[in-house]
Amino acid sequence: MTTPARRLSSRIAAIAESATLKVDAKAKALIAEGRPVVSYGAGEPDFPTPAHVVEAAVAAARDPRNHRYSPAAGLPDLREAIAEKTLRDSGTTVSPSQVIVTNGGKQAVYQSFAALLDDGDEVILPAPYWTTYPEAIALAGGVTVEVFAGADQEYKVTVDQLEAARTERTKVLVFCSPSNPTGAVYTRDEVTAIATWALEHGVWIISDEIYQDLTYDGVEAVSVTEAVPEVADQTILVNGVAKTYAMTGWRVGWMVGPADVVAGAANLQSHLSSNVSNVSQRAALAALTGPQDEVEVMRRAFDARRATIVRELNSIDGVVTPTPQGAFYVYPDVSGLLGREWGGVTPTTSLELADLILDQADVAVVPGEAFGPSGYLRLSYALGDAPLLEGVQRLQRLFS
Repeated sequence: MTTPARRLSSRIAAIAESATLKVDAKAKALIAEGRPVVSYGAGEPDFPTPAHVVEAAVAAARDPRNHRYSPAAGLPDLREAIAEKTLRDSGTTVSPSQVIVTNGGKQAVYQSFAALLDDGDEVILPAPYWTTYPEAIALAGGVTVEVFAGADQEYKVTVDQLEAARTERTKVLVFCSPSNPTGAVYTRDEVTAIATWALEHGVWIISDEIYQDLTYDGVEAVSVTEAVPEVADQTILVNGVAKTYAMTGWRVGWMVGPADVVAGAANLQSHLSSNVSNVSQRAALAALTGPQDEVEVMRRAFDARRATIVRELNSIDGVVTPTPQGAFYVYPDVSGLLGREWGGVTPTTSLELADLILDQADVAVVPGEAFGPSGYLRLSYALGDAPLLEGVQRLQRLFS
């Protein structure tokens, strides 16, 4: 008897659905059914895209030049603007030819791993981590090696931990500061130590800087290539306009790296997706080169929400929420809520706890299992002030 052919490749069949998008989709479906759900699931600013950016897109849509194919690696003007931003915010001089414009930051992450990894290469991934990283690593044939840092370490790994995880198969370190999901920001000394370690051992760094403009309390997000310029030859910087400019739906990201790696990634993109929408690229150009006033307005609003959610969550017995210094997430340790009965249910994992919270409080959160070990929840505070407070108050009532 002939064995039926497998319908999906093993790599595609092994991909897990994005946990954050899954939670967000479930919350939206419940809202559509009439449930008063407050969702902390998606990392998406609730603000509209700045008006001058929208107007630039409208003008671009009317220009026939933008109705045609453009260079796969990105519009020259936008690549130049990204190079200028990289110097301004990452302290690193690069040529526009070292920039590839991608369909959102996710494509930049995927292409970075695809450009660097061969089958069996190991990638050190500090946990908690963004849920897409391990899937992109696996798709490129790599092997994820998790290194966990809990709330007691402010969710930041040490050089000693990285060295303990390094083997002869180690090819890449993933670095994300400010962090999704924790909001942790590494200090300049910590960044310097990690970049120096990578340089000494020939380990590539893929540094996700998508939240670099969202820091608080005077904290600076220091780039690895600014801290240790010599490491630039083995570093890919990933970034985009989504978070800073409330442009998640416009799908414009980029990767910046050494010329040979960028050339290889550009060849991949020429076959994978070709150019990003020209209208979106023109909008991104307006975002990077235009007025930055609204960016600061949004950052200050996030800062105020950060104070509110940390204060209110920490009033719940059994919840420990470190104060994040960047991004727009909190990552409370909720192990103190596990193993206790709440509304007739005794959750033993943060996955079960998240289900309980949605069922009994109409609040959507993402469980820690999506980002590493159980015992944690991720809540985005990039939602309006009123729903943010309402959701936490529901949690306070549930766990009182």
